[in-house]
Amino acid sequence: MNIHEYQARELFEKFGVATTRGAVASTPDEAAAVAQGLGTKEFVVKAQIHAGGRGKGAFKNGFKGGVHITDSVEKVRELAGQMLGQVLVTHQTGPEGKLVSKVLVAEPATIAKELYFAILLDRASGAPVIIASTEGGVDIEHVAEHTPEKIFRELIHPTLGLQAFQTRKIAKALGLSGKQIATASKLFSAMFKLFLARDCSQIEVNPLVITKEGELLALDAKFNFDDNALYRQPEIVALRDKSEEDPREVAASEFNLNYIGLDGNIACLVNGAGLAMATMDIIQYAGGKPANFLDVGGGASKDQVTAAFKIILSDPNVQGILVNIFGGIMDCNIIATGILAAAKETGLSIPLVVRLEGNNVEAGKKTLAESGLAVISANDLADAAHKIVAAVKKAA
Repeated sequence: MNIHEYQARELFEKFGVATTRGAVASTPDEAAAVAQGLGTKEFVVKAQIHAGGRGKGAFKNGFKGGVHITDSVEKVRELAGQMLGQVLVTHQTGPEGKLVSKVLVAEPATIAKELYFAILLDRASGAPVIIASTEGGVDIEHVAEHTPEKIFRELIHPTLGLQAFQTRKIAKALGLSGKQIATASKLFSAMFKLFLARDCSQIEVNPLVITKEGELLALDAKFNFDDNALYRQPEIVALRDKSEEDPREVAASEFNLNYIGLDGNIACLVNGAGLAMATMDIIQYAGGKPANFLDVGGGASKDQVTAAFKIILSDPNVQGILVNIFGGIMDCNIIATGILAAAKETGLSIPLVVRLEGNNVEAGKKTLAESGLAVISANDLADAAHKIVAAVKKAA
């Protein structure tokens, strides 16, 4: 789950992470009122979407840039009017872009130096790790490729947490000195407290800036949260903006299905993430292109399978469906019943290949065979992949 920049700033303020003043607006008049309330000489107006590269993006109405600085309240109103209700395209949104429904109006910082700071989970060590760099304001991937020596890593002990000597070590690595080290240590500690308290999987601050007055401020942030911990984070769940997400993924989450849309034409319905990945790979190997990742989990019900079919068929690019089920916990006959119910309810008219294996598989295969529907049965995964690719090509 992701949140908007203005929501990240609200979290920063709650946990004592220094940032600039500002507020969100949904209309040009609200934006002007925020600017008036700030009472500063300059204002920054930033489009709020779940994507990076906003400053270099362009709106489909021809307006350039999702981030602007101005010295006029009326200009803030005008800029908000050109952004709100418009679609912003950046290198991260793809050509379809994202609709801007809110803008952040804030006081700009007088930047002397841009730094990079992030806390994320390191899979290799099984612990949180801090990634910091003196090269902020740019893609960290570019820094890692061209000047990896400018990236610093500091593992955080999973039991002891972030220690004071580590915060000072990071601050010095970033070139800070004097009172700035104490300021940075306080900011880094507050950031880690936030990371733990809100079950984050990532906090990325880019840029973390040193102002001309010597202050250290977190200007822009990207948050990711552990979906499995959201049940104990109602405050974070309330921040979810479903309009920023793929409607199919939103629908899938309501049925506890794991769905990610892709750009292929053969849909997959599989139980288990690993098996789903293998299914996608073998479809590609057989000459097809997967249209989605869809994991129905270990104990999917008839209703979940029906919901999965509806979600799959909402993608106009789908020309065939491959169902690959291994019945360990799951009963293959329940899945078969769900498949038939879904096919009838949705009026399925595209090729459907089903591979069942495991618990009660013979009953499942019998249910499919006696259904009277044009279900293509497969003996194994390779057979299933070749059959669905062939069936799609034949039907095209």
